[in-house]
This record gives sequence, C-alpha cells and structure tokens, in this order.
Amino acid sequence: MKKKLDPRHLNRIKIIQQLFSLSFDDDIRCVGYRRRFKNESFEKIVQNSDAIDKIISTSAPQFPLEKIAKIDVAILRLAIYELLFEKAQPVKVIIDEAVELGKAFGGDGSPSFINGVLGTIYNINKHE
Repeated sequence: MKKKLDPRHLNRIKIIQQLFSLSFDDDIRCVGYRRRFKNESFEKIVQNSDAIDKIISTSAPQFPLEKIAKIDVAILRLAIYELLFEKAQPVKVIIDEAVELGKAFGGDGSPSFINGVLGTIYNINKHE
C-alpha cells in the first residue's frame, strides 16, 4: 500500500507542479523560472527537455505535444526522465507512479494515455 506522505511521492508531485507551471512559458529552459525551483531532478529534466519531448512525440505520434494536456506532459516528462536518464527505480514503479499521478491530477483519460505512452517507450527501449 502506498503512503501519500512518502517523500518520493511528495517530491514527484512538487516536480510535476514545477514542470506544469513552466509549461505556460514559451521556453521551458527559461532561467528566470528555474531560479525559483531548487531541485536537481527538475533541473535535469529541464536540461533534457528537448530529448524528452522528442521521445513523447515519437511515442504518441497521433498527439502533437502542444495538444496534450499540460499536466500530462509534465507527468510524462518526469516519468521519462526517471525511466531513461535517472534509472534509479524499477520500471514498473515509475510507470505505476506516473499513472497514479495522472489519476490524481489529470483528466479522465490521463491514466490510460500516460500508461500507453510509457508502455510504448518501455517496449522500444527494452530491445535496445
């Protein structure tokens, strides 16, 4: 059973909130916004945002990035960073946590969309 006060879960919530707030700026790499957020994972996600966004676009080609709900993009950016760059948690834990965040913060279709995109990414990368 997951604990809602688990520090890792709370940290993920903080990161997606920060990423969500940045999504209203034209340039995710905007230094002015980044100074407000002191989080190493957040900073690395922003630094790798071009690569992460390309992975999202490749994994969900029928949904242009600008048409995906901003909160879903924030959750996907965090999860993809954890899956492909950080690699500190098991894949199933990362995907499950992203789906749970989608249930908590996204729309009705968010959990299945997030699960589908991350499943596609996992299947592509497990063969590499």
